[in-house]
Amino acid sequence: MSEQGKGSASASAAAPAPGSDTYKGWLFKWTNYLKGYQRRWFVLSNGLLSYYRTQAEMAHTCRGTINLATAHIDTEDACNIVLSSGGRTYHLKASTEVERQRWVTALELAKAKAIRMMNDQSGDEEPTSQSDRSEIQGTLKILVSKLDDLSTCNDLIAKHGAALQRSLSELEGLKVPVEGGEKIKAVNERATLFRITSNAMINACRDFLDLAETHSRRWQRALQYEREQRTHLEETIEQLAKQHNSLERAWREAPTLVSSTPRSERSRKEEASDEDEDTEYFDAMEDSPAFITVTASENTQHRSVLLRDLCNDVSGKELQPRRQRRTHIPDKPNYSLNLWSIMKNCIGKELSKIPMPVNFNEPLSMLQRLSEDLEYHELLDKAARCDSSLEQMCLVAAFSVSSYSTTVHRTAKPFNPLLGETYELDRLEEFGYRSLCEQVSHHPPAAAHHVISQRGWTLWQEITIASKFRGKYLSIMPLGAIHLHFHASGNHYVWRKVTSTVHNIIVGKLWIDQSGDIEIVNHRTKETCQLKFSPYSYFSRDVPRKVTGVVADSGGQAHYILSGTWDEKMESSKIVQSSRGGSGSEGKQKTVYQTLSPKLLWKKYPLPENAENMYYFSALALTLNELEEGIGLTDSRLRPDQRLMEDGRWDEANSEKQRLEEKQRAVRRRREAEASDALDEDTTLKSTTILAPLWFHQRRDSITGETNFVYKGGYWESKDRQDWSMCPDIF
Repeated sequence: MSEQGKGSASASAAAPAPGSDTYKGWLFKWTNYLKGYQRRWFVLSNGLLSYYRTQAEMAHTCRGTINLATAHIDTEDACNIVLSSGGRTYHLKASTEVERQRWVTALELAKAKAIRMMNDQSGDEEPTSQSDRSEIQGTLKILVSKLDDLSTCNDLIAKHGAALQRSLSELEGLKVPVEGGEKIKAVNERATLFRITSNAMINACRDFLDLAETHSRRWQRALQYEREQRTHLEETIEQLAKQHNSLERAWREAPTLVSSTPRSERSRKEEASDEDEDTEYFDAMEDSPAFITVTASENTQHRSVLLRDLCNDVSGKELQPRRQRRTHIPDKPNYSLNLWSIMKNCIGKELSKIPMPVNFNEPLSMLQRLSEDLEYHELLDKAARCDSSLEQMCLVAAFSVSSYSTTVHRTAKPFNPLLGETYELDRLEEFGYRSLCEQVSHHPPAAAHHVISQRGWTLWQEITIASKFRGKYLSIMPLGAIHLHFHASGNHYVWRKVTSTVHNIIVGKLWIDQSGDIEIVNHRTKETCQLKFSPYSYFSRDVPRKVTGVVADSGGQAHYILSGTWDEKMESSKIVQSSRGGSGSEGKQKTVYQTLSPKLLWKKYPLPENAENMYYFSALALTLNELEEGIGLTDSRLRPDQRLMEDGRWDEANSEKQRLEEKQRAVRRRREAEASDALDEDTTLKSTTILAPLWFHQRRDSITGETNFVYKGGYWESKDRQDWSMCPDIF
């Protein structure tokens, strides 16, 4: 039997009469141009049409639902049905024309019933007082009475109309004039009765209309009042949310106020809250790693403590008073700009070669954005204290994800650093680390970054940005490896960044997405973590910005499942048992992991108040361009166009940006000419005319085998001496 035949048979057997409350059966649903129509199980119930891949899926997974109360039902041909509601459209096909007609009848009846129920429910609002309830009930009684009058008049009109029609028919058949006079008299009597009844019905309709108009105005006023109350409540909730953010930020900035709470007591509360969380089930989708995790229901004595004190303070040192840094910058001006006139000639070009006005920028350089990776440096402080390398891997993975949390609203472009530009982030007294970035190459643009922490770790990376404008979206592909070394254990982790995509470049609201895979490798133990950043899809039922991962030992055996989103939080669940599950879509076999309750690894800090007017900067980002004493002469904080933009003087910033770029091009042309002259005289002199990085030099990495720029030392010593004589004049 064919698929269509089977669908018809199943539908006939399973579906009751179209007039009943529930109607079920097989239909073919259009999916896409590759797969065409696919057989799906549809259920019509309570005004909702839902569909599933199989009948068994009704117990756990609904693939989609349309509310028929607001749906438009159309037919294309003998077997096709088109349903559309709220921007969603279903193209359905029945196996036969008869089956199609049954479904159309059932859908129309369900739609009428759904509209009737919706109208009934709209009149069932709870009255605000007893007097209002009594008045509404009295009005309803009057309306019912008027409807009865209309019904009676309708019956009488039908009766007298039929009698009048008979009399007229008899009148047409008369031949004798005398009889004609009597019949005409009877017709006149019936016509008089008909006219009286009609007048009564007209009067009843007028009364009904007047009453309906009067109460319609009253209900309109009541509806307007409810709308105003709702708006007031929304504004109140928004104010409460802002106050909550302010309180939370004040608590984080003044930790001494909460130091009176014993650490052990806070730990017990947090552990108790973890235990009280609802059981979660993570279901692997088609395009995610082939695994499913199920929380194990084991006794508490079998639960191992995973990543202890993850939500506690890093150390007692952080409870000391810190330097007060700025918490706001000037609000972003509202400058209008014709985006299309600038971008239409840039399709397919390297972003670094496009003369962009500052209107597309944010007042930070790429070097400062790179330093923002340290927003959640405390994850590495905690990882340095871990005894288990697998637990350490979980924290390193959370750190790699956390660097994207600041980008969810940050669709503006950072300033391209000038060649030789540097940026230092000295948080030695506050957090125990020092960070230095330098722009080591201009074509292609590349930046080297080095961080040393007194709390047991060193991080370094060289990032080259490859970006392409594709007309509707902008792809940003960071190239280069990130290295992390823990001093005590010798664990050396290496990973790379995923692709960032900015959508709606020309039309619509800009939004950013992260997609791709990250493999983190501990080169000392050969343990790995596979992270998947799921790209956003309008058709996916998955959580937006989802990240999933598996931490495995050197033999490939999985020990932890990671889950969360790159803009909010990450959790880890320890695996206690694994088994091979059934085949999923496309024949892929799933692995089912039974895990303990998830533990929080990382959670995003709330944005500062008024962040929407300050480029959506985080608390750390607000401090990055704050002027400091003793910094190098090439530091991004001293860049004039960036400073003018931050101050809201965008026209002056555009002029200054053009001056700096032209100055850089002139220097490059002069150096190229000097290099050419030196080559003519002596080939050994060519290298002396090329601008080399001050604080980094190229070395081959013994682990990856790649040649990259690494820190050669000297910067912090020069800062201590305040000797910047070697710095080039780039500003």
